[in-house]
Amino acid sequence: MTTNPSRAGRREWTALGVLMLPLLLVSMDVSVLYFAIPAISADLEPSGTQQLWIFDIYAFVLAGLLMTMGSVGDRIGRRRLLLAGAAAFGAASLVAAYANSAEMLIAARAVLGIGGATLMPSTLALVRTMFTDPAQRAKAIALWSGVMTAGVALGSVLSGVLVEYFWWGSVFLVNLPAMALLLVLGPLLLPESRDPAPGRFDWPSVPLSMAAVLPVVYGLKEIPSEGWNVRYVVSVTVGLLFAALFVHRQRTVASPMISPALFGGRGFAPAVALNLVSAFGMLGSAFFTTQYLQSVLDKSALEAALWALLPSVPIGFAAPAATSLVQRGVHRAHVVTAGFAIAAGGYALLVLVGTDSLWLVLAACGVLSSGIVMVMSQLMDLALGTVPVERAGSASSLMETGTEFGGALGMAVLGSIGTAVYRHGVPDSAPAAAHETLGGALAVADRLPGRAGDALATAAREAFTQGMQSAAIAGAVVLAGAAVLAATTLRRVRMHEEAGTENAGRTDCLSPSGV
Repeated sequence: MTTNPSRAGRREWTALGVLMLPLLLVSMDVSVLYFAIPAISADLEPSGTQQLWIFDIYAFVLAGLLMTMGSVGDRIGRRRLLLAGAAAFGAASLVAAYANSAEMLIAARAVLGIGGATLMPSTLALVRTMFTDPAQRAKAIALWSGVMTAGVALGSVLSGVLVEYFWWGSVFLVNLPAMALLLVLGPLLLPESRDPAPGRFDWPSVPLSMAAVLPVVYGLKEIPSEGWNVRYVVSVTVGLLFAALFVHRQRTVASPMISPALFGGRGFAPAVALNLVSAFGMLGSAFFTTQYLQSVLDKSALEAALWALLPSVPIGFAAPAATSLVQRGVHRAHVVTAGFAIAAGGYALLVLVGTDSLWLVLAACGVLSSGIVMVMSQLMDLALGTVPVERAGSASSLMETGTEFGGALGMAVLGSIGTAVYRHGVPDSAPAAAHETLGGALAVADRLPGRAGDALATAAREAFTQGMQSAAIAGAVVLAGAAVLAATTLRRVRMHEEAGTENAGRTDCLSPSGV
């Protein structure tokens, strides 16, 4: 028998607003160095390897620790972990802003990744805790999804504006007011929540989870630009082997970090899998569209970032619209299926893009992103609605880890397709550098005299556009398949079953015997 969940009031909605600020900044930090890197390179003079680590270490640490921090939050309390993470994030931001060496900046970015890994699952788990009414929870998660997506888009633009008028360290200082506000208001507004019977923390699972996540993300991230190099294939393979060991340990240890019983809730496993596919579609397209705006249309980095904000406008309406449809009685399976179909339509528009199609590529991005946000918001709500509140941290960390995997996989697969078509389209007589990347081809073209340079630049832009079209066909097929999968796997998940898990599902999910 279930009890009627209490409805959230002004206090909870105000607390949600406080949570959105750190979430926005954590997601912005993924892209906030896009325009700051040249200034950092001029000031700190990092080596090529150090520059890569400055840019990538944040995302790597974040991805590697998400599952660990989700489990830690379930044990020690999500609010406690959130506030500790906010303090670490703020301190690391201050150190990064005034770093006087590349090594110091890399270390600060690593700590930022640790802080981000505590903040992301904690914010979503606290949303689950504060909003027990399914309708209100759905609205809150829709806002969470919109802010998360907007942060990545705003990060690059904000860095361009700040670097234009201030020094590069200012891109980190903007984090401080939000973290200070969270540290002041968090204890007053946010409830504490934890698993009352978590069992012993399984320390061996921590290195196992990181060994599973980091090599895979690293390998998939490098494959689009470097090709299927043996080193990256081995990296992915090693990561998958550790993933198998991690899963085996979770199934056999008495107190697992991630309880296999989470997957016993109807709808949770499909939500994790479909969320991974949605991230595949979102970041797989970004690999091409950002280069298209800058290198094919010849926009400056800041111009490209500002144009890229336009597709974010419909995103703000997509998640609330999807939530409204579900609350009006439309089956969630239909809404998720429609979201995937819309996103596939966005890829179909990319197939039509030529070498001078600014508005068409922006429209394609808007349609694609809106469909994906519809999907993600509903899948997040479904995943959290099918697990007891005690496991909310672990559940949210699994969803976010899947997002990291899916994004890296999308860039690897679609990026590889586009790169292969691009290399085939570049004239055989062109220098080797022109066959590697569009940026390399344009650099070579600038050094060639007269018509030879113009011809190479035109051929390279056409080849890149053809590669994007080919990748878009593959992306459309994947998302169309996901639409079919969503329709078949989610149709049996009813709203009353999700709401009933508030109490009814608790016994199974907390069972030490697993599934």
